[in-house]
Amino acid sequence: MIAAAAEDNALGKDNDLLWHLPDDFKRFKSLTSGHTIIMGRKTYESFPKPLPNRKHVIITRDKNYTVDYDACVVVHSLPEALELVKDEPLSFVIGGGEIYKLGMELANKIELTRVHGSFEDADTFFPEIDETIWELATEQYHPKDEKHKYAFTYLTYLKI
Repeated sequence: MIAAAAEDNALGKDNDLLWHLPDDFKRFKSLTSGHTIIMGRKTYESFPKPLPNRKHVIITRDKNYTVDYDACVVVHSLPEALELVKDEPLSFVIGGGEIYKLGMELANKIELTRVHGSFEDADTFFPEIDETIWELATEQYHPKDEKHKYAFTYLTYLKI
């Protein structure tokens, strides 16, 4: 899984991010390019168009939902999405909150950008990371600067 979440696990509001962190976008692109990204319908619809150089697997309960892009596949459950990527060496669950919750027990790695800020009006949250199941493997701090309104830390968790 890959996500950016505030210290209280806030992810977004009204299907949008609560911050603009260009270096985090670059890292997301670098890590996910060339791989399949798995997401809920709302997360997919928050993009202006499919992200380049990635296969998109979109999860929705709507049996009539379709997408007119070759890079996109629509499925109706997380297990169905995971079946599609079972032979791939790497794929990423990219959100939103419901999909992260479902994916938490199935994932083996979490790439989390912990945004150091408070966002009271968030309506979507990342699940709590149970540190009896997950071990922090690496962390890298990024201070706030002229391009980043908030400081943040890249955290990589591995399932124990």
